[in-house]
Amino acid sequence: MKRIFDFILSCILIILMSPVFIIVVFAILIFQGIPIFFMQDRLGKDHLPFKVIKFCTMSRIRDHKGELLPDIDRTTRLGNFLRKTSIDEFPSFWNVLKGEMSIVGPRPLLARYLDRYSTEQDRRHEVKPGITGWAQVNGRNATTWKKRFKLDVWYVDHQSFLLDLKILILTIFVVFLRKDINSSNNDTMEEFLGNDNYS
Repeated sequence: MKRIFDFILSCILIILMSPVFIIVVFAILIFQGIPIFFMQDRLGKDHLPFKVIKFCTMSRIRDHKGELLPDIDRTTRLGNFLRKTSIDEFPSFWNVLKGEMSIVGPRPLLARYLDRYSTEQDRRHEVKPGITGWAQVNGRNATTWKKRFKLDVWYVDHQSFLLDLKILILTIFVVFLRKDINSSNNDTMEEFLGNDNYS
């Protein structure tokens, strides 16, 4: 049931948002240059690896040694806008169509985090990762890693069609109100270094 819902809703959203998609592609080409898309290895259900697809929000500026500058120095104004409005996530609906992700579920994280989870936290991989999730409507990236993982596991234990519908509705409010976005210069979560590094 959930797979059918994911597939149908993704198709509808891709069709409806195609004009915005095209505009963003040209905006990135003009104001950032290539690449247009950002692809990164993430872990899905049962730890299966896949490449998540997003719009690129950073330039390729390098220092005098030819090395890329830190993320915060490469994130463009356009990139900040795409992140804060979650438009950078639009290409991830392709991951949903491929069956690698769901529309609702724990956010897919980097593969290198796997050995840093506790047994309980690792339960987040019992379901497909999502474009939005329970943690995203209860703190987004302004909450702590430990709280975020607790919310992910809570979702695993309580998932249902009605809960997914509630999360989708709340996501609309969170995105439009731009709630719970970290107020620091970097709008992304810090790297998860393992539970021993957090109180």
